[in-house]
Amino acid sequence: MKPVAIFRHAATEGPGYFATYLDRRGTPWRLIRVDEGEAVPGEPGAWSGLVFMGGPMSVNDDLPWIPRTLALIRAAVERDVPVLGHCLGGQLIAKAMGGEVTRNPVKEIGWGPVEVLPNRLASSWFGSDLAAFECFHWHGETFSIPAGATRVLESAHCRNQAFVQGPHMAMQCHVEMTPELIRAWCAEWEKEVASLAERMPSVQTAAQMTVNLEERTRALNAVADRIYARWVTGFARGE
Repeated sequence: MKPVAIFRHAATEGPGYFATYLDRRGTPWRLIRVDEGEAVPGEPGAWSGLVFMGGPMSVNDDLPWIPRTLALIRAAVERDVPVLGHCLGGQLIAKAMGGEVTRNPVKEIGWGPVEVLPNRLASSWFGSDLAAFECFHWHGETFSIPAGATRVLESAHCRNQAFVQGPHMAMQCHVEMTPELIRAWCAEWEKEVASLAERMPSVQTAAQMTVNLEERTRALNAVADRIYARWVTGFARGE
């Protein structure tokens, strides 16, 4: 079958648990290191699906790879090649589909509950038995819901946590986290989050984020399994 293309925009924001999921089911994948200057492909036809990871930049920044990425996402949507976005990746998908990316009312950093909305599409991606789960967050911006898409997740600090349209999903939250990723982010941004946590209840300290870390990430991985299992059903038959 054709491989899945995974786009990395920052060295410490790799595929995490998503790569583990693909390896477990024997799905080939290739990491495209945008952060190291690797070119964004012009066409989606060589891939089973496209997955966009996070990053500290904004989709509204004047970066040379952003317009090419948006064009690739639009081409994939037109050809029904499934796209999946995590945080910045979700914002890229939203903008490519005609949505807007703006500042969120507050920064949302750390563990926090998200609610699965009571609609048919949310049930098809998360299961009818899941009403809420604890997820990991690290963002200061948010996306609007593009025309024709359906909102499926929300949180107290960010109304638009995820939307779906056909075989595509864009998430503001991070379901791909592993203990190693969380520890790396906490080490990289410890001083900043400590300062923010003093002023914002929506931001946790590094110490708070790493309490019961293995147990929390295992529970998050179980939710990610549901999302990823639904997403791969969008791969073209016969690939």
